[in-house]
Amino acid sequence: MKTFSQLTRALADRGQEPDDLSPIGVRPRFGEYLRQLWERRHFIWYDSRQRAANQESRSLLGNGWLILRPMLDAAFYWLIFGVLIGADRGVENFPAFVVIGILMFRSTAGSLTSGTGSMRAGRSMIRAFSFPRAAIPISNVLQSGLTAAITTASMCVAIILIPPHALPQATWPLIIPIFLLHMAMNLGITFITARVGFHLPDMANIMSVFSRILMYTSGVIFPIERFIKDPTVREIITLNPLYRVIDMARTVLIAGEVPELESWLILLAWIAVLVVGGFLFFWRGEESYGRELR
Repeated sequence: MKTFSQLTRALADRGQEPDDLSPIGVRPRFGEYLRQLWERRHFIWYDSRQRAANQESRSLLGNGWLILRPMLDAAFYWLIFGVLIGADRGVENFPAFVVIGILMFRSTAGSLTSGTGSMRAGRSMIRAFSFPRAAIPISNVLQSGLTAAITTASMCVAIILIPPHALPQATWPLIIPIFLLHMAMNLGITFITARVGFHLPDMANIMSVFSRILMYTSGVIFPIERFIKDPTVREIITLNPLYRVIDMARTVLIAGEVPELESWLILLAWIAVLVVGGFLFFWRGEESYGRELR
């Protein structure tokens, strides 16, 4: 197989002008890659918006499931852990505690599981067009972010309506920057799982197991402080970025307080590592995504 330089030289020998040709299926330089992504920002936004609007179009209740499904999950875990097991002891507003934990966890769990199959799901587009492949995981996260915005709004309404009622307070607007940080964290995770899942399709099954482990180690449905007494283990768990983002959301929505500076700094550090490191990790595999998929 001839290289790109050999092909351009052969065309030049025949009197043809190869100056406007460029190789496809290779990894562009980092700056050029970012420029190409920016040029396709309108397509990425349109694609994510259309998929978000149509993801439940075949079901009877349509996009109502975006609200109903997470609420049913939250009700189930409240029944098991709050009523039957009694894990609500010491938690002032356990229904709101569970609703916030479950709904925010679902967003990250989706990044873990769907990200692994995102590149294979987009294989027809990868084969047909030349574009920066990072557009696919970015579009996936934008789609989930649009649906998560609806879920977050319904979450706020739910904790107002469900006794003992978490009423709006001055700190509630802080849920907006927390939401944006949460989506940035999910983007970094998706970059990593997208490349790993492309090369190792079995990772989809592994990630579903890992997401369950993450749920029980992130304080999603019960307070970590009550069940983990070892200070070292507890400190390790509280460094978990998902634990931090859920805890910060509970702080502003239930306690009506501003999260500590430490929480913001830890979450920002995780996001910097995940987004920058995840993007570089994904970009370095750019050449492999255009190869024929089995």
